[in-house]
Amino acid sequence: MSEQASFTLRRRNPDVLTCIANLSNDEVFTPPEFANRMLDTLTEAWAANHQGANLWADPKATFLDPCTKSGVFLREITRRLTEGLAARMPNLDQRVNHILTKQVFGIGITQITSLLARRSVYCSRHADGKHSIAKAFGNDSGNIWFQRMEHTWEAEKCRYCGAGKSVFERGVGLETHAYAFIHTDNIKARLAELFGRKMQFDVIIGNPPYQLASDGGTRDVPIYQLFVAQAKKLQPRFLAMVIPSRWMSGGLGLSEFRETMLSDRRIRFLADYPVAKEVFSSVEVKGGICYFLWDNSWSADCNVTVVRGKTVFGPIGRKLDAYDIFIRDARAIPILQKVLDKSEPSLSEITSARTAFGLYSNYSAYREKPQKGDVRFYGTSARGRFTGWVSPTVVTTNQDAIDTYKALIPKASSDGGQKLPDVVLGKPWVAESPSICTQSFLFVATKTLKEAESVASYYRTRFVRFLVSLRKIAQDTTAASYLWCPQQTWDRTWTDEELFAKYSITPEEQAYIASQVRPMNLEAAADE
Repeated sequence: MSEQASFTLRRRNPDVLTCIANLSNDEVFTPPEFANRMLDTLTEAWAANHQGANLWADPKATFLDPCTKSGVFLREITRRLTEGLAARMPNLDQRVNHILTKQVFGIGITQITSLLARRSVYCSRHADGKHSIAKAFGNDSGNIWFQRMEHTWEAEKCRYCGAGKSVFERGVGLETHAYAFIHTDNIKARLAELFGRKMQFDVIIGNPPYQLASDGGTRDVPIYQLFVAQAKKLQPRFLAMVIPSRWMSGGLGLSEFRETMLSDRRIRFLADYPVAKEVFSSVEVKGGICYFLWDNSWSADCNVTVVRGKTVFGPIGRKLDAYDIFIRDARAIPILQKVLDKSEPSLSEITSARTAFGLYSNYSAYREKPQKGDVRFYGTSARGRFTGWVSPTVVTTNQDAIDTYKALIPKASSDGGQKLPDVVLGKPWVAESPSICTQSFLFVATKTLKEAESVASYYRTRFVRFLVSLRKIAQDTTAASYLWCPQQTWDRTWTDEELFAKYSITPEEQAYIASQVRPMNLEAAADE
C-alpha cells in the first residue's frame, strides 16, 4: 500500500485530469493548475491569519467540496496534506488514512462524477475496495457522497433551484440534477445526515454547476449563486469558489446575489478572468469567470486582480460596493467619476426597453413592398440587417413612438468583450418616421432627422462605448447598460475630441480608453 500511495499522491505528467472532456457547459471540470492557483491563495490567507502557520501541516483542518466533479480539489488537497503532515505522521499508510477519513469530504453532483472523484482521490471508485489507498472505510462511498435526489415541485418549478418540472422530472435511469447541497432548508442537518455526524468545515472549496436549462430552452437559469449562499450558511473559516463573472453587472435573476456579494466585506480576494477560454479552453462562459476567497474573519477592502492573457493587473484594494455593479478594471474608475460628478441626466432614461414594439428578433411577417398605411420595418437575420414594411397594427406596445425619427442601436455586438480593443456596440442606424423595429435593436426617439443623426454620432464615439463597456459584461445590451452615459444636446455631430475636452479626460486616460475600445469602422459590414 505504501508504494501505491506514494505513486498516487505525487505529481505526475501527464495528469489524467488535464485530459478529460467536460460533461457539459453547465458542469465544467476545473483544470488542476487552476485548482492549485486557488489553493495557493487559500494557503497565503491561512498563514496570514495564523501567524504564518502552514495549513497543510494541520491534522485537524477539514475540507469540503460540495459540488465535486473530477475530484481535482480533493485530490490536490490530499496531496498537499500528505506532504505537509509527513513530519507529524511519518507512517504514510496512517497519514493517508487519517487525511481521507478525517479531513477531506466531498459531495458528488452526479453519479458519474462521484465515481470519477473517488477514482481521483482514493484511486478506486470503491472507497473500501482492494485498490483503494484508504484502508479505514467501511463503506463504498467513503467521504465522497452521492445519492440520486428529487426536486420539490411547486407550481411546476422546484422550490429550491427553480428547475422546470417539464424538463427535469425524469425517469429513474436519468440524472435529475437536483443537487443535494442546495435542495434542503437546513444545510447543517443535511451534512450531518450525509456524513453521519455533525460537521464543521474549516474550508469549503469548489466549482459549482453554473446553470440549468429553462423550460423554453432560450435562457438558462443560473444556480451557482445558490451554492455560494448555502456554503456561507455553514460558516466555514474560508470559502473559495470559481463562478461565472456575469454576476458583477448582469445575469438573469442575479440582482440580489450581486448586492449581497458587493456588500460582503468578508470577500478577501477576487480574481477575474474576462476571457473564460484562457482557463476553460473547451467551453464558452460568456462574460468570463472569476474565483473569490471569502474569509470569515476579514473586514477590509477586497484585493482584486484582473487577468487577461499574460497581463495581470493587481492585486488592488477595492471597495466592492462603490457602485451598484462591479467595475472590473480599476483604471476606469477615475474616468467614470469625472463623468458622474457632472450629475447629468442618463442616456438610459431615453433609451427604449427591450422588445419596445413587442416584436421578437425572429419576426418574419413583413413585406418587401409597402401597402397602403404600412410603416418602415427594421430587423436582423442570419444575413445581417434588413428593412421591410408592416402594418402599424402589429405593434403591441409604444404605439406613440412609431411616428418618430430614431437612432437604432443593435442590442448585441460581435465581440462580446473577448478581445481588446473591443467594438462594444454595433453601428447605429437612423430610421425615418414612421418606423418600427424588432428587439434586435434598442432606440432613442427624436423629433427630427438631425437629432437622430446627432444621437447616432454620439453612440459611435469611443467615449460612449467605453462607458457602456463598464456595465456590459456579455454581448447583449439593455437600457441599463447606458446608465453611466450622460445625455447631450442633439444639435451637432459628436466627436471624442469634444467629449474628452468637456469631461477633462487626460491624454493618459484617452490612451487607456483607446486600449479598450477600437474606432468604429463605418465602411465595414453594418452589423459589426
